[in-house]
Amino acid sequence: MADITLKKVEVVIVGFGWTGAIMAKELTEAGMEVLALERGAFQDTYPDGAYPKTLDELTYIQRSKLFQDLSKGSFTFRHDIGGTAVPYRQIGAFKPGTGVGGAGLHWSGQHWRVLPEELKLRTHYNERYGKKFIPEGMTTQDFGVTFEELEPHFDFVEKVFGTSGVAYRVDGKVVGEGNFFEPSRSDHYALPPQKVPYTAHLFHKAAAEVGLHPFVAPSSNASQPYVNPYGCQMGPCNFCGFCSGFACYNYSKASPQVNIMPALRKAANFELRPHCNVLRINLDSSKKKATGVTYVNKDGKTVEQPADLVIASTFAYNNAHLFLVSGVGQPYDPVKNEGVVGRNIAYQTMSTVQMFFDPNKNTNPFIGSGGNGVAVDDYNGDHFDHGPLGFVGGSPAWCNPAGVKPIAGIPVPDGTPAWGAGWKRAVKDNYTNTVSFDVHGANMVYRDCYVDLDPTYTDQFGQKLLRFTFDWHDNDIKMSRYVTDKMLAVAKAMNPKSIHVSVKNFGDHLDLRNYQTTHWAGGTAMGTDPKISVLNRYLQSWDVYNVFAVGSSVFPIGIGYNPTGLAAALTYWSAKAIREQYLKDPRPLVAV
Repeated sequence: MADITLKKVEVVIVGFGWTGAIMAKELTEAGMEVLALERGAFQDTYPDGAYPKTLDELTYIQRSKLFQDLSKGSFTFRHDIGGTAVPYRQIGAFKPGTGVGGAGLHWSGQHWRVLPEELKLRTHYNERYGKKFIPEGMTTQDFGVTFEELEPHFDFVEKVFGTSGVAYRVDGKVVGEGNFFEPSRSDHYALPPQKVPYTAHLFHKAAAEVGLHPFVAPSSNASQPYVNPYGCQMGPCNFCGFCSGFACYNYSKASPQVNIMPALRKAANFELRPHCNVLRINLDSSKKKATGVTYVNKDGKTVEQPADLVIASTFAYNNAHLFLVSGVGQPYDPVKNEGVVGRNIAYQTMSTVQMFFDPNKNTNPFIGSGGNGVAVDDYNGDHFDHGPLGFVGGSPAWCNPAGVKPIAGIPVPDGTPAWGAGWKRAVKDNYTNTVSFDVHGANMVYRDCYVDLDPTYTDQFGQKLLRFTFDWHDNDIKMSRYVTDKMLAVAKAMNPKSIHVSVKNFGDHLDLRNYQTTHWAGGTAMGTDPKISVLNRYLQSWDVYNVFAVGSSVFPIGIGYNPTGLAAALTYWSAKAIREQYLKDPRPLVAV
């Protein structure tokens, strides 16, 4: 029994990051009464990102000011089904956000679409390489939506986010020096590309010399003043080097606070409540319809919030946790290979190549903009022949100088002492004379990589923590090592004094101590078959028709690019279906 029962609202949104803000804007425009519940505190560009105190690596990165407080709620990890999971007690390999804006407040601004073949990965590989190419146990599947269906939403997202970039092909005609591999677009980017930093220029020149197709990467860091379709304003980026992990004091990096909240504040039918930790989605006696949610407010009171429509828009894997504790959908069982909630969890692979030059090179790595840089897509997706290579997936590679931070670590050449005068001398000699780039790739989904409820550990509200069972497979290592090896040709073409390569070896386990990427996906996968997906192609629960979920949790596979652009486009795709189909006749939008 709840301490408080409130008046029913038409829509309740759980979580207020990018996808929650988009869904709130879309449904208030449709005339719905919308309530957004956010577990964290209210935060905004001002005062939370105010200059100069926001430029503080110790507070924001090392002490995790904008990240989840793991002392109040966490998750557990193990590498295999037979192992014992233990809690994730210190921010390390990834950085879940919390508070209004979620990870959208502290992201870097890397803004990508998705490759068409990744939306239909299993079908594509079956058609090109045969049905035996994808190994047993790799549970790749299709999204159930096509690139063509999503293209208008990708275009609108770029206009809302004020994305800077250069197109290659618009309406079928080659128009610029953008990504040679990108499908035709319906329009140019919202803004011209950002200026290319010196290190990215060196990468561009070297990549072209070895026969690749470099291009200026798209970024949601504004290249010039901009007003988006919602009337929200952005200022030009000043390359301060404080993007990832920080709120942008310059209003240059897209965020829910900068690009959507100013418009939502004008909507009388919208309310945002911070400090509301949603415990569960409430179901009626049939378990086929949601009646609202129950949450704990700032005063520790349990509150029942009735609603006609529930949107789960929490960070990545948290949607799976919400579904599991609520009884929405059948939990996944990897032994029986049955059930769906928690299935197909994916991460991303990462390797880094660092080049060290003579002291007079002056690459100035402290200058940077989170999403800006130069990328190559030659080894991403299926842009190269996988047939003789024997692995699935690929990696884009990019040199995006985002600002090297002194506490996080300054690159030094191999052979440098770990401390003392030798280390200091190496730091002095190399800090302004290095270039690095990343190979940032897709991680495939497997039958034994999933999330469920931990049998041992609970959070501050007594609920079972989410348990990850995840590790690298040989396919991930083989792919990452192949692409990294190919990219060494670019590094050598820059003619550095020495090169250092960080790449995973066969047999390596996921190491949670060092940051890799925050880009988890899956757990409430979308699709066309309810036996292997939690949501239908419109992101509506197969089992509870007035529950929808948005965010990267709906990806049925891992992708090569960063996920925000795809997560946002899928949210607009789902919102369109709700506005044009569901609200006129609330029902399952896809017949089973």
